[in-house]
Amino acid sequence: MHDLHRRAAEEHERAAHAHRTAAEHNEKGDNATGNWHSQRALEFSDRAHELAKEAHSKSGQVVSL
Repeated sequence: MHDLHRRAAEEHERAAHAHRTAAEHNEKGDNATGNWHSQRALEFSDRAHELAKEAHSKSGQVVSL
């Protein structure tokens, strides 16, 4: 379960970085590249969301070691 939380956090960080990069490109007028980075940010965010939901659903489960 901890691995799922860690992986979700990593995807959130990737999404944030892609958002910042998209903003930088859009500010420079490079909209095509900015749009590409925005799409990547959305993909990372979606993956983070799925991992977070999975981690949440498993967080209440008791597992034997």
